[in-house]
Amino acid sequence: MNGTRSGGRPAGANLFAVRSHNTALVLDLLRTAGTEGISRLELAERTGLTPQAVSKITARLREEGLAAEAGHRASTGGKPRTVLRLVPEAGHAVGVHLDRDELRAVLVDLDGTVVGERRVPAGLGAGAEAVPGLVAGAVEELRRGLDGAGALLGAGVALPGPLDHARGILHRVTGFPEWEGFPLRDALAGRLGVPVVVDKDTNAAALGLSLPGEGGAGGSFAYLHLGTGLGAGLVIGGRVHRGARTGAGEFGHQVVQLDGPPCECGDRGCLEALCLGAVRRGDTREAARVLGVGAGNLVGLLDIDLVLLGGRTVTAAPGVFTAGVAEVLRARARREGAQGEGAAVRIAPGGGRGVAEGAAQLVLAPLFGREDG
Repeated sequence: MNGTRSGGRPAGANLFAVRSHNTALVLDLLRTAGTEGISRLELAERTGLTPQAVSKITARLREEGLAAEAGHRASTGGKPRTVLRLVPEAGHAVGVHLDRDELRAVLVDLDGTVVGERRVPAGLGAGAEAVPGLVAGAVEELRRGLDGAGALLGAGVALPGPLDHARGILHRVTGFPEWEGFPLRDALAGRLGVPVVVDKDTNAAALGLSLPGEGGAGGSFAYLHLGTGLGAGLVIGGRVHRGARTGAGEFGHQVVQLDGPPCECGDRGCLEALCLGAVRRGDTREAARVLGVGAGNLVGLLDIDLVLLGGRTVTAAPGVFTAGVAEVLRARARREGAQGEGAAVRIAPGGGRGVAEGAAQLVLAPLFGREDG
């Protein structure tokens, strides 16, 4: 009974066993409808569920405070239809960006609107004993701001990889070998008392970017994050691509210069080492050119047509990086005889808190059937 309706939205199934799936479909449509709302008949038409199933789901959502009436709409016959809307303040999630030297946390409502933010000048470098307490402190400060309005559904934590997304365990983070094997998800869940999802910073940002439709419906793009390190988040066919062992996107540690300068990962000539080395020398144009070479490799491998750039180093000189990366991609496209100007290059929206907002979506997106968390 499962399938796909027009527009790529998965159809509903009138089975008790997949009630949560059907609820997610309804919630997603309520969110998409915004303040104007949507009628039960429209919900049934767009999900493929029976009107009776939709009525049961929406009644339960109203009881839980997640949906409310948004007025009435004229119908083609009979009495006006009641339209329903999502209640954004009924639930919240915290998104945490745990960088090497800084912690940024945001509190967002069900619409993804940021309603609170905290920054702490300490990150992974503070050590495994201190960091869980720092994260818990920031989350608790944000939670107090709710003042009893809306439940805290969970916390998403995004940090440099590599890591095991499924189990929430860190691997050997470049420059911080002492974190290897640390069960960050379980350590934080025990402190916070809410579900915790852990993922790479680049994956979290890519997830947040994919939800409003970057790359088009079911599209593909690469998000390149250049901050204290260099990584990539990949969206293929509208979904974040993590790989079989959730290790995809270790973009910065591709070797592009044999016997090049040493990298903190233990190899030589890595893209990250070359790029950050140019940044430290103050040669931003060279850093952009190196980043463009790496972007060209991704474009050639995956045949994607959009590259989004983010991270504090990029946002410090956005024009230089977009121009430098775009020029490398244009030159590659000309050499290969490709039509057009090559992949488009843009600065990712969201600025400095894009990763933290994406981390919050690690919790919220599954609620709306958009991602597996």
